[in-house]
Amino acid sequence: MDDINKKSREELLRDMKPPGAYLDSLSGFSDIIGTIKQAENAANELLRETSAPIKKENNTEQPTEEEIQTEEAPVDEKTLDELLEILDALVGLENIKQNVKSLINYVKIRKLREENELPNPPLSLHMVFTGNPGTGKTTVARILSELYKAIGVLSKGQLVEVDRSGLVAGFVGQTALKTSEVVTSALGGILFIDEAYALAPELGTGNDFGRESIETLLKLMEDHRDDLIVIVAGYSEPMERFITSNPGLESRFNRYVFFPDYNSGELYDIFDMMCKKSEYILSDDAIDYAHEHFDMIYETREENFGNARHVRNFFENIVTVHSDRVSSLDEHTRDDLIMVIREDLEKAAEM
Repeated sequence: MDDINKKSREELLRDMKPPGAYLDSLSGFSDIIGTIKQAENAANELLRETSAPIKKENNTEQPTEEEIQTEEAPVDEKTLDELLEILDALVGLENIKQNVKSLINYVKIRKLREENELPNPPLSLHMVFTGNPGTGKTTVARILSELYKAIGVLSKGQLVEVDRSGLVAGFVGQTALKTSEVVTSALGGILFIDEAYALAPELGTGNDFGRESIETLLKLMEDHRDDLIVIVAGYSEPMERFITSNPGLESRFNRYVFFPDYNSGELYDIFDMMCKKSEYILSDDAIDYAHEHFDMIYETREENFGNARHVRNFFENIVTVHSDRVSSLDEHTRDDLIMVIREDLEKAAEM
């Protein structure tokens, strides 16, 4: 065996040297050893790079991090009272706050009845959130996940946010696997499906893998009914069509929460909170303009009004305009860095 190995090394050395060349120095030997190591490293790198494509030959489409947004429950868990204070601090949403508190009270009493061996009617905590974008649906879902953890309904309290792209695959039979993986990541918490109606396109659109996702989701909701809550969200009319598209959805989602548009005063309050959080101060005439702006925006809003998303965009435009203005000054004071004037808002509104 040693003779064979020796012969193999000699042949390798001969192949790597030009005809007539001889290994007659230590430096020459080092060159060859270095070449061999480079070849070995290249081979290992090639194996690493090709390992993922080899797995994909099974046509198993996995959800990406962009398709799934998981918000773990905070390490420093808040008490029930602290979480309710956070809920109360949200701008507007008064009816929703009361609905959430009533639901928490109902669940607490239900657990007490169980501890006292009293019967309870069947309970489904799955919910339908309807309303325009930017009305606080995801924020309330996040608080709910922690509230349910605090009272012992959920074991972990994380929020997993996903839409159609995170549930539906492009190959026959792969959607069920993709949906199952997402649900598994949400066990112990809340699975929040935004624009859920996209899973059930209107009749006449042909075959669609979204229906496979719905069937898989319904089965897993039943299998894990003691440690999983699903919230589906979207515009009101499409969500109604979505729920009625499958009898299983109608039977499991019987709690509806409507998120109304913020009024002009609430839009200003959200804007004011953003300014204070980033330590910007509005001049008096800038405050007047801001109220005028949100009055106009609210009165002329369209069907799919962006609500807090509009406020966020407006605020970011103001920051950009303010930066351009202040950077043009020869000298910058602290007041310059924090003071926002009317002209900043006027230019931002035109962007």
